[in-house]
Amino acid sequence: MQTRRFGRTGHQSTIAIFGAFAISQGTQEQANAIMELVIESGVNHIDIAPSYGISEERLSPWMDTHRDQFFLGCKTMERNREGALAEMQRSLERLHIDHFDLYQIHAIETFEELDKATRRGGALEGMIAARESGLTRYIGITGHGVDSPAIFLEALRRYDFDSVLFPVNFIQYANPYFRENAEELLRQCRVKDVGTMIIKSITRSPWNERPKTHITWYEPFTDAGDIQNAINFALSQDITGICTAGDPQVLPAVLQACQNFLPLSIEEQEALIATADQYQPLFA
Repeated sequence: MQTRRFGRTGHQSTIAIFGAFAISQGTQEQANAIMELVIESGVNHIDIAPSYGISEERLSPWMDTHRDQFFLGCKTMERNREGALAEMQRSLERLHIDHFDLYQIHAIETFEELDKATRRGGALEGMIAARESGLTRYIGITGHGVDSPAIFLEALRRYDFDSVLFPVNFIQYANPYFRENAEELLRQCRVKDVGTMIIKSITRSPWNERPKTHITWYEPFTDAGDIQNAINFALSQDITGICTAGDPQVLPAVLQACQNFLPLSIEEQEALIATADQYQPLFA
């Protein structure tokens, strides 16, 4: 699988970054089968969080034997120093490891949350202390929502984060406000040498009132051709890679699409964005 440099970390991350929500449910045997698929596909970067159910417990046996194969990123939704440090320590213990490669302030969706996390005594202060003591090598920030690119532009003004994680898909790019800020954020990340991870790349629409057929909190594309188009679009942006969908049913198709990735021309990207009115954006 193709790799790309993950910003200033220097790590050559696979363009498919395993989103460990996919092992948040089910048995250890089911998790093992998923991890075997991930390794067989050549993936070398994992994104996990304590909010992902039992995923840390399910991944821990693989960290016992395969830790050196993966760049491992984790997250906290705590907004103060003490809470972030305590949650980090619990995650380290559950995963049977002594440090993370990347630790991220998770799910910053408003400027008010950014203020809380970056103020004196906030989560960022705890992460800086953790890095100084060797518990993480790098510090990142993640978020969802239509405002996330604008929020992260401000976040990068406040602190020199090593990575950002936010949503990109061709449907969302039909929103001029989102697209303008997303493209500027990616430009700034290139200038600052910040690693960029993308989520929600295969989002078709919100579930609304329809019954859920997958564990993703959005309705995913499921047709292999649609998934390929969506992955090709996301990976044609100036990013490091996409975090794979958290549903085991669609994970194999996403991994296959990353292995088969072909960049889209500007004209092909614009043509795909022009079809966005057939769908509903996840973030309005």
